[in-house]
Amino acid sequence: MDVRETLSVAIDALRANKMRAVLTSLGVIIGSASIVLVVTVALTSKKFVISQIESVGSNLLWAEVVKTPDQSQALSNEITLEDMAEAKTSIPSIVEVAGIRELPMSVVVAGMTRPVNLIGVTEGYQVIRRLVIIRGRYFDSVDMESRAKVCLLTQELATRVFGLENPIGRSIHMGELSFTVIGVFRERVSTFGQSEIQDESVIIPFSLTKYYTGYEVLRTLYVQAARPEDVPAVKRQLTQLLQSRHAASAEYKVQTLSAILSAAQNISLALTIVLVIIAFIALLISGIGIMNIMLVTVKERTREIGIRKAIGAARREILYQFLIEAFLISGGGAVLGILIGLAVPVTAQFFLPANLRVPISGWSALLSFGVSCSTGLFFGYLPANQAAKLQPIESLRYE
Repeated sequence: MDVRETLSVAIDALRANKMRAVLTSLGVIIGSASIVLVVTVALTSKKFVISQIESVGSNLLWAEVVKTPDQSQALSNEITLEDMAEAKTSIPSIVEVAGIRELPMSVVVAGMTRPVNLIGVTEGYQVIRRLVIIRGRYFDSVDMESRAKVCLLTQELATRVFGLENPIGRSIHMGELSFTVIGVFRERVSTFGQSEIQDESVIIPFSLTKYYTGYEVLRTLYVQAARPEDVPAVKRQLTQLLQSRHAASAEYKVQTLSAILSAAQNISLALTIVLVIIAFIALLISGIGIMNIMLVTVKERTREIGIRKAIGAARREILYQFLIEAFLISGGGAVLGILIGLAVPVTAQFFLPANLRVPISGWSALLSFGVSCSTGLFFGYLPANQAAKLQPIESLRYE
């Protein structure tokens, strides 16, 4: 069998019906482009969600004492500044520590009293929680040691209290104390009220919380591991350290963002699978279209098939001719669809924020091409086999 001759005959047949070939491959084009775009969108959304979580701190851990609602907690079981210092010095993988304690407070705005969330923080809090200082500065060691009556406000609270005026250097009254505003901050990545930082929050040096509570203990101890891979070991070591420094009856819960990160990855994977299945359905429909058109083509070209067999064409040559036609329709459509699927995200990149990169998946293009060509060959085999089985005499008599 001359492969080049069979290929030439198949190409000539498609050229004779250009419009039909283009319309038949349209479904393959859409299906192939859909697979590439679906995988690209899924990868982009996965990358964005994971980057948002990691921006909060993929290597972040926090520890709290477990409290029973109907039982009083012994003061000796509370996490202390000494526990925080010991964690940083005794656990090598910890690069930064910070502690907080929240207090409900109120502030007078335009003659009305509004509740605010007052948070006493230690010096390393900005680094761990990745706070962005919009105006002014963060606390320094002098502020912490001298118990300076200074504070930082969230951007929302600063706007509500001071309007468009610059709040730096202004005073704000909370409870019996008056604080000087030295900075305005926001979270680098919004936690939508799921952390201690609310829309209307004020942070002050932790040393000042003793004025309100009478003692210096931490509600939450934050630690930052050197790498995300160190988080499990740090979690175990931190739990052991807290248990060893307090009574045996004390119970501590150390949490990480790993569970949230894992859930986001699983959701993204499930979404990708669902969307790819939808794209496969589109290819399935296009494959049925190819089969229908090829069956019609076999009927129209019955006399041509009879003539080729009469002059010596073998059964497999007829079979391969129609399979090649199906392959060219599906393969050509797949290539065009892949190019469209790759061009859309490349073009969209110019309109997206600079920090959001659209990943281009090479395997999605290969998968799209392979599935599209396999679909064309699978659905093209029945018409090709039917054409190959035609008897020369009956074919020549066909009108």
